[in-house]
Amino acid sequence: MDTVFKFLFEFLGQFFGSLWSIITGLFAGVGSAFDFPAYINIINAYTTELGGLAWGIAILAIVLLIAVLGLIVWLIIVAVKKFIRSHRRRKDTDSLVKEVQALNKEVMRLNLEKDKILSMKVSQIGLNPNEIAELTGEEIEALNNGEEEEAENGSRFYKLTEIDELWADYVPPVYDNDITLPEFCERFRLFACSRLGLYYDIKLIRLFVASFASTRLIILQGISGTGKTSLAYAFGKFISNPSIIASVQPSWRDRTELFGYFNEFTKKFNETELLRAMYEASYNENIYAVILDEMNIARVEYYFAEMLSILEMPSRDEWVVDIIPNAWPTDPKHIKNGQLQIPPNMWYIGTANNDDSTFAITDKVYDRAMPINIDTKGVAFEAEDTPPINISYKHFEDILNEAKAKYVVSEENLKKIGLLDDYVIEHFRIAFGNRIVKQLRDFVPAYVGTGGTEIDGLDYVLARKVFRKFESLNLSYIRDEIDGLCAYIDELFGEENMNESKDYLRMLKKLV
Repeated sequence: MDTVFKFLFEFLGQFFGSLWSIITGLFAGVGSAFDFPAYINIINAYTTELGGLAWGIAILAIVLLIAVLGLIVWLIIVAVKKFIRSHRRRKDTDSLVKEVQALNKEVMRLNLEKDKILSMKVSQIGLNPNEIAELTGEEIEALNNGEEEEAENGSRFYKLTEIDELWADYVPPVYDNDITLPEFCERFRLFACSRLGLYYDIKLIRLFVASFASTRLIILQGISGTGKTSLAYAFGKFISNPSIIASVQPSWRDRTELFGYFNEFTKKFNETELLRAMYEASYNENIYAVILDEMNIARVEYYFAEMLSILEMPSRDEWVVDIIPNAWPTDPKHIKNGQLQIPPNMWYIGTANNDDSTFAITDKVYDRAMPINIDTKGVAFEAEDTPPINISYKHFEDILNEAKAKYVVSEENLKKIGLLDDYVIEHFRIAFGNRIVKQLRDFVPAYVGTGGTEIDGLDYVLARKVFRKFESLNLSYIRDEIDGLCAYIDELFGEENMNESKDYLRMLKKLV
């Protein structure tokens, strides 16, 4: 084995030793060629022996040698520069090639997009897309400009322009403007029973009708199948103006779901049924009810936020919604500078199921709405045939306003409400807020005007607008405070009153 290693050492050593000698010899030769001290020593050694002519030859040899060495250095520098320049040029060439390839891909993509758009335009005018190749340049240009010409010649709001034409010669009907608020509630209940087979307790009807006096958004909530949508639907039938049903979808994220949007390609506005109804309502005095069915299947504060803010404006002149950012001469009559006045004869009724498949309705929405709980099915009863009525929204508001003026909440009860507010702030860190107090002042008198009592109206507002906020608290921490609150309510209003509020508070206590 040692013999093999010795053989390999000597055999391979012959090659690698020679290679090393070449490399070291090359560097040694270069070093010797540029060994200037050695040249000086040689010159010094022959200084005494060289004569006049010999010195001339020696100087010539020295100059030639310096020129050769300088030439070698110059050639090395030129070679290095050429290498660097060629490397940069190759790098720039590669970069240009990549950029050209990217531009070619972009041109191909734009051509494909152009072909698709052209195909869609050709299909719209009834031409076979396979015949595009037969079109001349002028025809293609005319086709591209056709959208703009069409937009200039026609309206971008098809449904709203159609309403302008249909309602141009509108003649108002004869309204039943002699009906009183209690009659309205009673006839509505009998109509739902006799004509639609729907049974509702008179208290529920009173709560529903009184809600129209305090807010533009009414929320009918509760378990599924208790008749929430049916109540709003029956209301539209009763007033001889069917309710507009807008089925909320889980994908609803913003206001375009309510009003629609402008399509930049077709140059048309995609109008929703809600926008159509809002525009139609501006032509007459009928009561319009919009049903936001399953309103909390998407987040209400997303798609309805703008409406909540606008409808809170104190002046109805400020109830303006931006539909489109610019104005065209062919726009519908009632759209001014891209804006539409929200009609005062329209209310919004949302239905909400309280289960795991829906979103929780936030305080921002609840504070601006009037929630009505429907957790039980109506009991069947007999009713004589009752026809629908035809009432104007002005008379409807008049009888509600008359009730608010006639049945103002008593100062005694308002004082008790203030004391209860202080108690709730001290023990639960929750305040009523001015908005809820204002709604209370509007709702309770209207509820009394429908045939209810003031104490029941106060009880309902407190239970559904104030104590409902306790659900957001840590119930385990306030559990012991609930009994004290119920006792304080009894002290203020009497043990026989405010049963709905006390029942609700005790129900919260059981949830712990």
